[in-house]
Amino acid sequence: MIYLISRTVCQGKTAGFISLFGIAMGFVVYVLCSALGITAAFFAVPYAYEVLRYLGALYLLFLAWAALRPKKTLSLTPRRVDVDCYQKLFIVGFLTNLLNPKVAMLYLALLPQFIDPAQGSVFVQSLTLGLVQILSAITVQSVVIVTAGSISFVVLRHTKWIKIQQWVMGTIFAGLALRVATQN
Repeated sequence: MIYLISRTVCQGKTAGFISLFGIAMGFVVYVLCSALGITAAFFAVPYAYEVLRYLGALYLLFLAWAALRPKKTLSLTPRRVDVDCYQKLFIVGFLTNLLNPKVAMLYLALLPQFIDPAQGSVFVQSLTLGLVQILSAITVQSVVIVTAGSISFVVLRHTKWIKIQQWVMGTIFAGLALRVATQN
């Protein structure tokens, strides 16, 4: 959510929606993994969860660094979105979600509670519940993107707000990285 707000404020609604598409594809991967039983590997092999958790923390640190060093590869400063940037926006959104081990745990812990083998295919039920969650998340995050996009004009006009936003985002990403790395 934080990433979407920052991306939308800095680069507009188009960038926000492309990033959201990447995030949604990350959800799709986890839904499929959950439906196929692959995410159960996190419980069976705790080191797999640890590896994903540390990769996620490192990625958040990278995003923090990018926020604080805007002239480098992943700028969070306001600018128009170039067509060749669409792929980067998608990939960053996708990785932001895919490297979040809590998403895998959410699908593994939450979805099975609502599945009844007597009602038909467990796989189909898993996919259906996952898709409902994805559509709900897309709806909420779309509202956030539209709202953030409508206030972005204020940020774009005042360089002071840009600097504040960069430091706030860098601090939040670094704090989240620390929390992910130290939390069990």
